[in-house]
Amino acid sequence: MRLTITPCNSLPVEIKHHQLSNRLEISFDDGSVFVLPVEYLRVYTQSAEAVGHGPGQETLQTGKEAVTIKEIRPIGNYGILLAFSDGHDTGIYTWDALYLLGTDYQTLWADYLRQLAEAGIVRNPPRTNSH
Repeated sequence: MRLTITPCNSLPVEIKHHQLSNRLEISFDDGSVFVLPVEYLRVYTQSAEAVGHGPGQETLQTGKEAVTIKEIRPIGNYGILLAFSDGHDTGIYTWDALYLLGTDYQTLWADYLRQLAEAGIVRNPPRTNSH
């Protein structure tokens, strides 16, 4: 699912990976704080695997409910690369993309769930550790 990313003019001041809740918390210098589910980040990867090489080549990402983050790597001064437990490790998340994913979370998540429903795909609830 291709995002239309515009410059946000904000930079992250802190990124926390909450492993137990499987969320990534990003605090920006404008005071914005976003706590984003890892599944959401995974399905909105902007890598060629998901968005293709042009409009209309997007692939709906499914079955990512239990995906976790294995590694977070800085990419220059403009973003991070998230390596996921499903082997996906080519999506770069720029600061502008992360800000957009945070500000538009409700709309983007609802759109993803609508696309799943239209495709007849049932989303399984994420598995949690019982220990």
